[in-house]
Parts: sequence; structure tokens; C-alpha cells
Amino acid sequence: MALADSIIRLMESSPTQASALFSVAHVREIEKTASATLGIAGVDLMQRAAKAAYHLLRERWPHARRIAIVCGSGNNAGDGYSLATLALRDQLDVEVVALAPPRPGSEAAFALAEWTMAGGKVGNGSAWPRADVYVDALFGVGLARAPDGQAEAWIERLNDASGPVLSLDVPSGVNADTGATPGSAVRANATITFIAQKRGLHTGAALNFCGEVFVDALRLPPEAFSGRAPDAYLLDDEEVAHSLVSRPRNANKGSFGHVIAIGGDVGMGGAIRLAGEAALRVGAGLVSVATQAAHIAALNSGRPELMAHGVDGVQELQALLERASVVAIGPGLGQRAWGHALWHTAIAAGKPLVLDADALNLLARERVTLPDRCVLTPHPGEAARLLGVETKAVLEDRFAAVRELAHRHRAVVVLKGAGTLVANPHGQTVVCPWGNPGMASGGTGDVLTGVIAGLLAQGFEPWQAARLGVALHARAGDCAAANGEAGMLASDLFAPLRRLRNGLGAT
Repeated sequence: MALADSIIRLMESSPTQASALFSVAHVREIEKTASATLGIAGVDLMQRAAKAAYHLLRERWPHARRIAIVCGSGNNAGDGYSLATLALRDQLDVEVVALAPPRPGSEAAFALAEWTMAGGKVGNGSAWPRADVYVDALFGVGLARAPDGQAEAWIERLNDASGPVLSLDVPSGVNADTGATPGSAVRANATITFIAQKRGLHTGAALNFCGEVFVDALRLPPEAFSGRAPDAYLLDDEEVAHSLVSRPRNANKGSFGHVIAIGGDVGMGGAIRLAGEAALRVGAGLVSVATQAAHIAALNSGRPELMAHGVDGVQELQALLERASVVAIGPGLGQRAWGHALWHTAIAAGKPLVLDADALNLLARERVTLPDRCVLTPHPGEAARLLGVETKAVLEDRFAAVRELAHRHRAVVVLKGAGTLVANPHGQTVVCPWGNPGMASGGTGDVLTGVIAGLLAQGFEPWQAARLGVALHARAGDCAAANGEAGMLASDLFAPLRRLRNGLGAT
């Protein structure tokens, strides 16, 4: 499923910004405030959640007559029982199965009592219900481990169901804070999340499981959110549009900076060409390429606008660095003596810097002081090497990984992948809602390096250049995917990049 298919919609006006993302702990604090300070009982919130979910179910699947609700034993089950009661009162055919009864005296127990008083019954799943729509009310936000036993088996049955699945709050098995799936998880067609958006629904493995995402604030007033700053934000079109201003009429090529793209060891000249051309396509005034001499002829014939230079060693590079305003290093650089020497020299120049690919692998091997205006663009494997951990640890908590890298290197860090994250040394983090699996092909990371470097050259600070660069890159990828995701090339992003950079839309 393309990331573009994971659509976020607001069902009820929220007192928070539509782009705000919260941790589970913060959402629980908001719930406590609603109860203790504003007098909104937990049972009331549960019933509001059920009404919102039922309204979405009827709106999305208006012809559904048979509803099956799969409950756990916690608060998420309470939402499920309440939804079941609403559907039964609407004279729908409703079946409920539950793993276990809820804790006596809990809100879920109250909802179960209402369901049985309405004439509803609870099955044990021995006869699996047949339905037009299934509702996942197994675990919600409280689960941070892999489901096991009967719960795991029921998740697999939901994934094999013939009808669509609506998950309540979060697909069961998905970690709402990290987006990781430590074991089986429900593959929902739609997810309705309550009170506020959960940050984990927008990055990593979660994007394979959430389907279309809706958020309902349950009519909570702004006071419930007072003092609760979001944990992260989604990038949005408005920020991108406001940042990309038109060029002044008296501009010249010197007005938009000079990028030097360094890389392309023997056999890898294409990588550095992609980075260099991307910098030009987003508006850099001049782009030089420092690479192996063997690649010069191909660069000059294929993209003569790039000023290609064969560089044997440090002295030639130093002369080029003096004329440049921004450095991009890493695509195709390699880790041999040639690449290592150029890497040291480029960092020592102290100029605004974008590090990618082997420039990051070299940094993992040898800690150096980076310039103040610096952006790192690792994929999860490179991030793991920089942190000295296994790639699995990065995937288990992408938020923690990107923030630790930004803090450790005092740089802006872009952690690439599904739901790309951008963090700065102060812990501020944004999540990219665009992009698609077609971009999982060689060279697209090199293009991103050039995009960010080109924006730095035009005067954007690293934090803004990284955010805008990620947004433009991902949206260009979505444009390119209009012809299908499989078979996309990195260079397919260039035409839409130019249009998007100029505010001309996606077509």
C-alpha cells in the first residue's frame, strides 16, 4: 500500500492542530485532565468514541448489514461493546466475540453490561462470525509487546477475513508510540483514533497496517489539551507553499548559491550525478561535481549544466571547496583511501554540509566535529551503524533513533524510510506523510541529498531545508508513481521536483 493511501482525516474539529502528533502518555494525561478537571467521565468518553466509530462505519460501508466486533478485555473492548449496542439498536445483525471478560467495575464492564441488557451475546470465537465489516477492538494503545496465544490467532483471522476491518484507536499489534509491530498486527482498511493523533501511526511498519486514518477529538474542549505540547508534527502543504517564494526579477546565478557534490568513486558516477542534478532542479544557481576522472566525459555529455571535475586528491578538492557555498558528500563516495581523504577535507572546510551514504559510514567509523550547519540523511542501516546498534533497534523506535542522532551529532537528521522523520538537536521532530514504495529503488536517496543541498545553497537554514527537502522529494515521488510504483527510477523525480519547487502543483 502506498503511503499516499494512508489518509488522515479529521472527523470532529480538534482543539489541536491537524498536524499535531502525540505520544500515548500525553493522550492519557489529556484523558485524566478531562476527567479530573473538566468532569468528563471515562464512560462518557468511551461512548463518544463508540458513536464516532459507528458513524464512520456507517458512512464508509453504508450497505453493511452484518457487523462482527472482536474484543479484548481492556478499555478498547469497551469501545467495541458500546459500538455493538449502537449497531444492534439500529437493527443491524451484530456478533461479538471476546478473548476474556473485562475487569469488574471497569468502563469496559459497564459497556458489556449495556450490551447484554440490549439483548446482545458474547461468543468465544469457536464459531468465527461472518460479517460485512469487522471491528478490531482487541488491544488499542496499551499493547507494547507481541500478541500471543488466542489473541495472535484472532489477529490472523481478522487479516484473513473476507470483509473490511475497522480498527479502534490503533490496529491491534501496532505500537502507537513507535509504529513498530513486534509480532502479528491487524491489517485494517481504516483506523479511527481518538482524542489526538498518535505519532506511531504515521511511520515505520504501521503504515502497512493502518489503512485510512481518521481522528476524532471526542468533543474535548481546548482546556483538556492545555500544557500538552505535541510530541511531533506532520509536514503539511501550507508550510511548503509559504516557504517557496518566487525569485526576484533581478536575480542571477550567483544569487542562489554554489553546491559542490562530492562522490562517485570508480563505477559509481551515476550516484553523484543524481545528487548534483537534484540540486539544480530545486534551484541552486551553480553545481560543481568532484568525482573520479573516469566519469567526467559521461557527466559532461549527459548533464552539461553540471561543472564536472576529476579529483585525484585533497589539493584539487580544496580549490573547488573555496568557491562553493554548500557541500554535499557521500553518494557513490566509497570508503577507500580516495573517499576517506575527500571526506576529511570536505568536513574540515566548515561549510554547510549534507552527509549521505558512505559519508555516514565513514562518520560511524571515525567521530569528527561537524560544521554547525549540517544535515545527515541516513537510512535505518546507516543510522544503526552511527548509533552502534542493530538495524532492528532503529526500526523498533524510529523516533528515539532520529532524536539521539540529532543530539549526538548536533545536526539536523533525516531518518529515511516509510514515514521519514526529521529531527533537530533540540528534539523537535516532524514526520513526512508523503512518499510511496516505488521510491525504494537505487538513487532516490542521492536525489534527496541534492535537494537538501540545493535548498541550503538558496539560504534556507538546515532545519527548514531538511523539512522542505523531504517534503518536495516525497511529493515528487508520489507524482512519479502516477505511472505505477514498480519500475520507478530516481531520475523520474526531476520533472515533478521542478514543478513543485516552483509552486506549480503536482501535475
